[in-house]
Amino acid sequence: MTNQLLIQYFHWYYNENEQLWEKTAKEAGNLSALGVTGAWLPPAYKATSGGYSVGYDCYDLFDLGEFDQKGSIPTKYGTKASYLKAVKALKDAGISTIADVVFNHKAGADELETIKVRKVDPDNRLEFISDVMDIEAWTKFTFPGRKGLYSDFVWDHRCFSGIDRSENPPEDGIFSIQNEYGEGWEDVPSTEYGNYDYLMFNDIEFRNPAVREELKRWGEWYYKTCGMDGFRLDAVKHISADFLNEWLDHMKSTFEREFFVVAENWIIEDVEELDVYLQRTDGRMQLFDSILHHNLYLAGKEGEDYDLSKIFEGTLVAYHPELSVTFVDNHDSQPLQALESYVDFWFRPMAYALILLREQGIPCLFYPDLYGCKYTDKNEEGEDVEVELVALEELPVLCQIRKTRAFGLQRDYFDYPSCIGWTREGTDEMPGSGFAVVMSNSNEGFKDMEIGARHAGQVFIDALGRIAEEVVINEEGWAQFACIAGNISVWVRKEV
Repeated sequence: MTNQLLIQYFHWYYNENEQLWEKTAKEAGNLSALGVTGAWLPPAYKATSGGYSVGYDCYDLFDLGEFDQKGSIPTKYGTKASYLKAVKALKDAGISTIADVVFNHKAGADELETIKVRKVDPDNRLEFISDVMDIEAWTKFTFPGRKGLYSDFVWDHRCFSGIDRSENPPEDGIFSIQNEYGEGWEDVPSTEYGNYDYLMFNDIEFRNPAVREELKRWGEWYYKTCGMDGFRLDAVKHISADFLNEWLDHMKSTFEREFFVVAENWIIEDVEELDVYLQRTDGRMQLFDSILHHNLYLAGKEGEDYDLSKIFEGTLVAYHPELSVTFVDNHDSQPLQALESYVDFWFRPMAYALILLREQGIPCLFYPDLYGCKYTDKNEEGEDVEVELVALEELPVLCQIRKTRAFGLQRDYFDYPSCIGWTREGTDEMPGSGFAVVMSNSNEGFKDMEIGARHAGQVFIDALGRIAEEVVINEEGWAQFACIAGNISVWVRKEV
């Protein structure tokens, strides 16, 4: 019996002296001991700033740190050889590699082209605000450093539906490329701004069959080269769902295997939008529960005014637990990023308990919560801000409890706004399994909860060390479990 546990093994500002692929290989055994079963690694291919890019401004999908392009042979995270070594080390440790796939856009073109475009209203991309006009734009990708190795496909303006910059005449904006596949945008899941096909850089034109076939060939090459076990799909709300279905079906049929697939569809208002997307993709992928993340953020921000009994209301994990990947934070929500919504430190142990110690969903850890980090970036006013995210000391304990004790029937006690709890009964197959969780965002709390008659007479202690007193389970399998004010306790069986 194994509980799945993922980790996002990077953050936006990774700046350690040790390159990430080398650290991944070195830490694989420790991650396995923690209970990690899958590691989501950042984009492994060359991006526009070479050795400095985080990876989401991707340039050449076939360059995994092998060619002298964009001023560097390695990527920010290392060379192709060190990437393959990291994937192998994870596999040897029993950990699946989840590769980040950025299909929405390309950046850093090699040549200018003269193309026909129409400018659109940025607040309503369905409204043209210019006639058809000729401009010069960076839309041709020839990858001169790779010289056709692995693929001789040349990306030109027919491979893109939009750009955000005209070089001649010099002008910024959102330009719809007028091509044989349509004068407007593709049908995508998001209707924000009328149509949210265009996000950034050179927006890929999935209506072009040559583009679809090239991305399938790349998928085959990537898997044959690296042997990853799954994919994290970036920015799917901006991409044709039909294409992603086609690509995933192609990968599955070509290699006659299942891949673990999780997609980023950043929605925080309405779970029905996520439900509609799951229907459009027909169970081919899981989704990150961005709504639960937002609830955790609000709970930390609002303190005792937040109703903990409703923290799972309207979340994806409540609607589709089998297709939900839960998380506390990620690289987009960390401080100074575009979607900043970082869960307050006081609430982080509770937030992690809410994803790690429950039956529903697959939890995903965030790198800084395990290792900590320091970085500097500019805020909205253009001022330098120093950020330090400290490692969460409770996290290894919570992970071990998930690995060894999070089994059996779950009973929920979400019956009071400022104090909630739940129990897992445990199973015979996992000796010592079972626990009780109590948390409060106000005064000290307590819950009378059933953990099961199988534990009658057993002594339980607070694994987090918040409370020194012990608890004895009565003959019916009940006990009163407590926590201190504004905190959490996790009660486990005392080892003799």
